Amino acid sequence: MTTHLHKEIEKLRKRILYMSAEVEDAVRKSVDALMSRNIKEAQEVIDHDEVLDHLEVEIEEECLKILALHQPVAIDLRYVIAVLKMNNDLERIGDLAVDISERAVYLSQRPPIDLKLDLRTMADLTQSMLKRSLDALVNSDSALARQVRASDDEVDEMNRNMFIAVQDYIKTCPEHVAEAIHWLSASRHLERIADQATNIAEDVIYMVEGEIVRHQPEVFNA
Repeated sequence: MTTHLHKEIEKLRKRILYMSAEVEDAVRKSVDALMSRNIKEAQEVIDHDEVLDHLEVEIEEECLKILALHQPVAIDLRYVIAVLKMNNDLERIGDLAVDISERAVYLSQRPPIDLKLDLRTMADLTQSMLKRSLDALVNSDSALARQVRASDDEVDEMNRNMFIAVQDYIKTCPEHVAEAIHWLSASRHLERIADQATNIAEDVIYMVEGEIVRHQPEVFNA
């Protein structure tokens, strides 16, 4: 029974890692499409979302099957529960990548506007958070997961600055309000991806340490 359980968990591990790689790629492509005005790349992300939806369902079914048939305990139980929650976060990140790609399609069909946004820096940090949260999952590294949690406030602050910049721009260039709102929407989607990456990191901490840190402030040692 134990050997069979571990085989099922190993199969589950491979599925969630595959899902992670696919989602990470979707985010990368959506950001590239937005920055380079690449409609083709944006459309690839949109079209691929159905694959991620199917993967989410498959992984959820695997988790429920393991819980029902094997009744795992201790670290095995925490792992399956964590994967079940991460799976939902990953699917949501895939949806957000689609949202960014849809903004990219719209903006690529409109003339560029002179809106000073450091969206690239925000996108780079968001993607770094996602990569680190997934690396923490792969390596069962709760210390790395805690680093991800600590980065979330920085992305939140960037998003607030984007809002102020767009608000100021609309006052001076009201004829471009639609384009400005689409850029602000892309910023908001990136901020939500960072939130989901934080959720994954918190689930890694639970998986490794058995501690639920969600809704708890990050504590820094002096």
